[in-house]
Order: sequence, then C-alpha cells, then structure tokens
Amino acid sequence: MTDLVLFLLTTAIIIVLALLVGAGAAKLARLDGATYPAALKHAAAAFAAVLTIASTVTAALSSLRS
Repeated sequence: MTDLVLFLLTTAIIIVLALLVGAGAAKLARLDGATYPAALKHAAAAFAAVLTIASTVTAALSSLRS
C-alpha cells in the first residue's frame, strides 16, 4: 500500500511540476512577443522535456536499485 501511495504522489508532483514549467514557458514566450500558437508550442516542448527528464532519471535510478 505504501509503495502505491508513494508512486501516485510522485507521479502527481512530476505532472504538476511539468505543467508549471509549461505555463512558465508559455508566459515567457508571450512576454517575448510570440503569438498564442507559438507560445503553446513552447509550452508543449517544455512540458515534454520535463516528462522526458523525469522518465530518464527514473530509468537510471531503477537500474541502480536492481
């Protein structure tokens, strides 16, 4: 039970962090004068980058643990 709760909590924190990074990237792009579609593209790229880094770190840590 504890492992499941820890997994769900970690997943939720990573998703919230990725959303915050994406929103920040979109805001910075808009402040720089980008159009809404371009800002959305920046937000999506930042969101995907955070999730990619999180999955890479997870894979590296799981290989060290086993």
